[in-house]
Amino acid sequence: MDDAKKKKCKVRFGPSGLEVEVERGTVLLDAAHKVGLYLSSVCGGDGYCGKCKVIIDDGQFQAKPTGLLTADELRDNMVLACQTKVLSDLTVTVPSGHTLETGRILIDSDAHRFREMKGDPNAKGGVGDPNGEGHGAAFAFDPLVRKVYVEMTPPSVQDHTADHERLYMAIRAQIEAPIMQTGYRILQKLSGILLSARYRATATVGHRGGTTEVIEVDAGDHSRRNFAVAVDLGTTTVVAHLVDLTTGRTLDTEATYNSQLNFGDDYVRRIIYAEENDAFDEMQNRIVKDLNNLILALALRQRVHLQEITTVVCAGNTVMIHFLLNLDTRRIRREPYVASAGFVPPIRAAEIGVQISTRGLLYCLPAVAAYVGSDIVGGVLATGMFAQPGISLLADIGTNGEIVLGNRDWLVCASSSAGPAFEGSGVRHGMRAGAGAIEKFTYRGPGCFEYQTIGDRPPAGICGSGLLDLLAELYGGGVVDRTGRFLEDHDPGLMYGQDGWQYQLVPSDNGRREIALTQADIDNLLRSKAGVFAAIRVLMDATQTRREDLEAVYLAGGFGNFLNVQHAVTIGMLPDVPIEKIHFVGNTSMAGAKMTLLSREALQRAEEIAASMTYFDLMSHHGYMEEFIRARFLPHTDLTLFPSVQDKKKVEV
Repeated sequence: MDDAKKKKCKVRFGPSGLEVEVERGTVLLDAAHKVGLYLSSVCGGDGYCGKCKVIIDDGQFQAKPTGLLTADELRDNMVLACQTKVLSDLTVTVPSGHTLETGRILIDSDAHRFREMKGDPNAKGGVGDPNGEGHGAAFAFDPLVRKVYVEMTPPSVQDHTADHERLYMAIRAQIEAPIMQTGYRILQKLSGILLSARYRATATVGHRGGTTEVIEVDAGDHSRRNFAVAVDLGTTTVVAHLVDLTTGRTLDTEATYNSQLNFGDDYVRRIIYAEENDAFDEMQNRIVKDLNNLILALALRQRVHLQEITTVVCAGNTVMIHFLLNLDTRRIRREPYVASAGFVPPIRAAEIGVQISTRGLLYCLPAVAAYVGSDIVGGVLATGMFAQPGISLLADIGTNGEIVLGNRDWLVCASSSAGPAFEGSGVRHGMRAGAGAIEKFTYRGPGCFEYQTIGDRPPAGICGSGLLDLLAELYGGGVVDRTGRFLEDHDPGLMYGQDGWQYQLVPSDNGRREIALTQADIDNLLRSKAGVFAAIRVLMDATQTRREDLEAVYLAGGFGNFLNVQHAVTIGMLPDVPIEKIHFVGNTSMAGAKMTLLSREALQRAEEIAASMTYFDLMSHHGYMEEFIRARFLPHTDLTLFPSVQDKKKVEV
């Protein structure tokens, strides 16, 4: 049969060797997804990001015209996988750097810090200050789920107390549990267990609001085998920590890319995909599978049985929590931007397919609004800013820039779309922080610069911290002006490329790929930093907070860990405060999840934080767009907001 008339076509992807059979007419990106090959696709398959480039080595295909491929790339049979249909058997080569690594990845950069989180019940101060830097609040060690070993006096003719009530009395002798409940299945088998164990048993008890539930009862003493998993449910990455609930210590960490990345880098794109393709179940299945794979990997390495994992606590943005629980996300992206639930009661993990103890509980930290999720509540909890008398600012910068401002008396928050530039997307040679990404840049003068790549690998692209460094150094060196425009006669590194003027970092010689920063890239970076700073200004203006009033600025998330703070101030993304006031606090979403896992008091405080925060909807705020426009300059139209940058410029002149 003629290949062009075949109903089924085989597609082989090199260099991995993965092969899949698909219907003729299938989009090549979908074929890759079907075989488990996750091509970079920032736009979710709409054909405007240009990240899913592949080379057709052999076979017939139909590709839509695009301006994202050069003449040389077209001659090499390079196509965008999302815009190409399979018409026959195909052999495809995926260029290096166009796939997402699977398996264990080193994205939880502060995992080692959290291994030593102060959760030891014997430690002074209890649970808190996960980074060991003097930030955060201390909470009593009181895990959400405990295993309580009880030795009861068996019934006698003198003591007719029923087994169920006898168990409650024994539990209450060890923990505070004024309101208790037990499921029907446990009641059915309770007497048999107690009788066979001579009334020596382990009760697994979990807190659900003001009620303490007897989750399970086992014969004998198993109280020292009680484990939990804290989860940071990120849009790009999912991170899990295995915690011993008897000591509060972190035993191991694991991370993976969020497999929903196939459908877009940002969660709004994923909501649109799910709506258009009735794929909400698939979204849930993907994130649950990611979570189960992480839990299983942790359990196998630490020789923990899944039945011994009694608790999972998740923190993440509102959309990711909704995807996990398969709650309706459609109204989140439409006015008035309302979530289905901000406060989700604990559920059986098995109800959504999470594989831990059969009757284990899954908790989600509370959210504030559709665009300020439980990851930010976790950040406020972990930094302790909710308890401090002075005013602090928390910034978690990613595709969205979530900002919280306040102290123990008040808290305000907002979310601004920073765009994907700080995560390496939306930039011609941008990439995520991985091996070979340029992460630091130093300008030494015309034609003279230095850069450093992650892992000291050959340069493959520029990640978020590198892009910020680059913009600040080029501005400081006079290569770009305050509007971000290249001063075309200033530096030999400037040249005219396919997209206009660009600053060349790596030439395309000796088989290396050219890496450059274009004028369009700078425009994207300016929009991203302006979105963040405009949100900060709206909150500061609304609360009449001056930059001098800020006692601390906390930078959360993976991007913040590698940020050059002075450069962030130089380009006008962060307020111009003394550098010693700016603190990197790491993955506070994970820290908050872990603190609540280890303390009922911390969970209660998280709920109070979420309920008390005032949310500013920037999309309808009258002053936001004006602030955004003013912030699109370097560092700002109002230079009095950045005196240290002015002073530095004067010294250079």
